[in-house]
Amino acid sequence: MLSGVSYALLAGLMWGLIFVGPLIVPDYPAILQAFGRYLALGIIALPIAWLGRKRLKQLSLHDWFTAFRLSCVGNIVYYLCLACAIQRTGAPISTMIIGTLPVVIPVCANLIYSQQDGQLPWSRLAPALVVILLGLVLVNSAELRHGVPGFNWWRYLSGIGLALIAVASWAWFALRNGRWLRQNPDKNPLMWATAQGLAILPLSLLGYLLSCLWLRHSAVEFPLPFGPRPAVFITLMLAIAVLCSWLGNLCWNIASQRLPTVLVGPLIVFETLAGLLYAFLLRHQMPPLMTLCGISCLIIGVVIAVRVKPQPVQTLATPVEKNR
Repeated sequence: MLSGVSYALLAGLMWGLIFVGPLIVPDYPAILQAFGRYLALGIIALPIAWLGRKRLKQLSLHDWFTAFRLSCVGNIVYYLCLACAIQRTGAPISTMIIGTLPVVIPVCANLIYSQQDGQLPWSRLAPALVVILLGLVLVNSAELRHGVPGFNWWRYLSGIGLALIAVASWAWFALRNGRWLRQNPDKNPLMWATAQGLAILPLSLLGYLLSCLWLRHSAVEFPLPFGPRPAVFITLMLAIAVLCSWLGNLCWNIASQRLPTVLVGPLIVFETLAGLLYAFLLRHQMPPLMTLCGISCLIIGVVIAVRVKPQPVQTLATPVEKNR
């Protein structure tokens, strides 16, 4: 339990960096950032895969297809929507929406995996959901008062919608990835993280090339293939690929293999808190009182959710069993 929580904490500290990446290169389209990040991840995974090729050979064709699906949804779709949301609403708001994952994942696990991991009483989860909703309202109000650059309602609401899609994408990834790891305890989490990087490499390369073609034929003048600040962009993509995509996923895979799915979900709060910390450090300012109240609500809501203990599901006897 302790080692699983520690690895989840390390993953959260790594993943928090993704919330400031789009703010460092705001002039780069989100689609280029998303495919650039995972293209860098695939390139980094190549030498690691060569060193661990014996373990990778243990994966079946179905395992590789699972790794590809997980990478598409949990990596590209998630980060593309998140990067767009951050550029449209600002990092704190997107971070707080992603901050609902510590409750969204246990709720989904409650619906899907209750037979395996036990069920969380819905009546005891409701207070956590209400408190987290209050936190989201407070942070959104604080950011609107602070001012979002280039604000307009369509841009703002579409950013919130994209952040919600990112939540759904990552929740699906966390549930399916955690279930696969717990069902395959003999598989090395390091090689599974590497396999996901390799599986997404061809799609990332194709996506990056198509993004360049789209930018070339659009009305916007954008230097290709690495934009107006190539050194900054390449360094940032490599850093995010190593720290967030590979090392962060590795730590999360280890935590997922050691903890039940219904318990590992709330630990994603570490990512939210790290993202908020990095975002305000980048701004060189303290969070306003309303934002701090929203953060407090988030923490309290997650603590309430974590304290709810899973209960074994009692399977109802069928009429045939009753007659027996």
